[in-house]
Amino acid sequence: MNLPDSNFLSAPLWLITGLHILTLSMHFAAMNFMLGGILVAAAGTRTRHRDHPMFRRLMALLPSAMAATVTLGVAPLLFLQLVYPHQLYPAAIVSGWFWLLVIPVVILAYYFLYAGSFGSKTSARSGAGFLWAALPCLVYVSLLYSSVFSLAERPDLILRLYRQSQSGLLGNPEVGYSLLRWLHMVLGAAAVGSFFASLLAKDDPELFHVFRKIYGWAIGIASAAGLAYLISLREAMSGLLRGTGAWVLAAGILASLGSLYLLWHRRFVLSAVILSASLVLMVTTRHQLRLWQLRGQFDPASWRIAPQWAAIALFAAFLAIAAAAIVTMLRLFYRHQPHS
Repeated sequence: MNLPDSNFLSAPLWLITGLHILTLSMHFAAMNFMLGGILVAAAGTRTRHRDHPMFRRLMALLPSAMAATVTLGVAPLLFLQLVYPHQLYPAAIVSGWFWLLVIPVVILAYYFLYAGSFGSKTSARSGAGFLWAALPCLVYVSLLYSSVFSLAERPDLILRLYRQSQSGLLGNPEVGYSLLRWLHMVLGAAAVGSFFASLLAKDDPELFHVFRKIYGWAIGIASAAGLAYLISLREAMSGLLRGTGAWVLAAGILASLGSLYLLWHRRFVLSAVILSASLVLMVTTRHQLRLWQLRGQFDPASWRIAPQWAAIALFAAFLAIAAAAIVTMLRLFYRHQPHS
């Protein structure tokens, strides 16, 4: 008996790529809000503004942001595994035990965020300790993901590591490369967190000015870290800059600056829209870099296409329902949260 052939894509590559970029952008939006929100809320409780109701509102939203981050992270991971299984699975196997630890670590972080949310009903400061406890858990997960996903773009390095040891206790030895990638992500999260904090504090001129300044500094430092990350890629960077990737990258940077300018002038809705566009453009740049990193080793266009439109339509329907539910929940949250 012959086993069924699974070496095909269930939709055209352009559609899978588009859905991957869309869902990954949604995941990053939730993740950036959660991680940036933790940093803003935890640090804010150590200032003279620690009793501001904005911090309690932010801490109350963090468990839901964690749930959204986990849920929205499933689809882009599956799309990535669909196209790059021969790169992603081996990279995860090399660091297998660290990868398996993600589940208990995320559960622990979840409990800390809920404890912080319940503690914040008394005062923001009483729940801040739990946020600091959740932070190392999330740092672990983010560092591991940065290591594994950057390793997946180096099949030759994966093979060398697997020949060295099959213990599942190895990480990406190119620490500088993966750390720059991680630093760019964390600084971007700090920018998004300060952006949303400025929205929550828009009725307090002093606090709004503080978060607006933090947003500007975070964008600048995150851009510098992203530039250092690009430089570390060498050949992939030069290939990216020779093609359309240079325009996508430039548009993403300009969109970030445009969002800052609009926030400075209190154009909140338009600023949020442009910030979302910059996130999509950055995710697109990240995808193009992956293609350049794998150039000469793997071509996604080599997959056979055997569309399964019923499954794709079902996914699109549930994605639309999920997006509508998230928007509705956010509206209810902001409508019913007290301002004092």
